[in-house]
Amino acid sequence: MADVLPAYMARMDSDAPDRALDLLEPDFRFLIALPGREATGRSKADFADYIAGRNAVEREHKILRHSSDGDLETVYGVVTESGKAVGSFLSAAVVTPAGRMSRYQSYFTTTYDLIDLPD
Repeated sequence: MADVLPAYMARMDSDAPDRALDLLEPDFRFLIALPGREATGRSKADFADYIAGRNAVEREHKILRHSSDGDLETVYGVVTESGKAVGSFLSAAVVTPAGRMSRYQSYFTTTYDLIDLPD
């Protein structure tokens, strides 16, 4: 299986996050749980709307752990903004044989780290 989640996060962190849409199936479904709110959708178009509504900051997803089992891929890591750690995430995706995500679920927290943050 390809490393879809690392590629997805690199695209989301780039100057052209809409390139992440190339990694999604048309019937893509997602849940992104953020402090105080959730973003959900049932299509690639819904995710395009989510991308368009994100605030533009210097954000990077630093993956600390990555694994896959069959069609399920998971990552755990830290989000930094302008180089400063602001929270951690645990994300999972179902990946199709074509190497695109059909389902995505991500949990981001600013109050708990499963793995100690790197220095």
